[in-house]
Amino acid sequence: MQLRLNDLDARVGRIDRIVSNQSLVQLAQQVDSLQNEVRGLKGRLEELQNENATLRREQRDLYTDLDGRLRAGAAPAELASSDVPPASGGDEQTRYDNAFNELKNRNYAAAVQAFRALATAYPNGQLADNTQYWLGEAYYVTQEYDHAAAAFQRVLTSWPQSRKAPDAMLKLGYTQIEQRKVAEGRVTLQQLVANHPGSDAARLARERLQRLPAGAR
Repeated sequence: MQLRLNDLDARVGRIDRIVSNQSLVQLAQQVDSLQNEVRGLKGRLEELQNENATLRREQRDLYTDLDGRLRAGAAPAELASSDVPPASGGDEQTRYDNAFNELKNRNYAAAVQAFRALATAYPNGQLADNTQYWLGEAYYVTQEYDHAAAAFQRVLTSWPQSRKAPDAMLKLGYTQIEQRKVAEGRVTLQQLVANHPGSDAARLARERLQRLPAGAR
């Protein structure tokens, strides 16, 4: 009986070691799988960061181009000479990309039409704040200041927490100055500096405030 018990103990021990080894193998496989998934997510994150950096550079370049053309005195007729595109199809992102491309390509009238149509089709879409902002930019560069001010103000009213809010406040201040409402523009730019002190928009607001004549109304 003792021999049989010893034999059973040995067999149980071997079985226990086998089960333990199998569990370790499975655990190792799970760890490898998770590590692969983490590497994939890190790669995707780097791609998104690069895409975001590229988009920000494009937007900064676009700000410079729009303001530069306006300061150079481009006539509204010249800026609005593009053909109006036909009604756009596709989802919100596709239509947004198409409208933004029209703006980048300086087809300002086409951009206005495309952004207006997009705002009507997706008033509460995921890109609605960006749509309204760029609609304001398109109006601004064609010197339709009343429409531009309304578009920028809507961003601030409807989406105050949007990432486009500082930019909208900046361009609202610019627009008010172009409307000869210099005192209002000064207040708007000062509020921007106070509310978003570390933003690129605040830096541009400080520069514009320095160029304003003292006591201008």
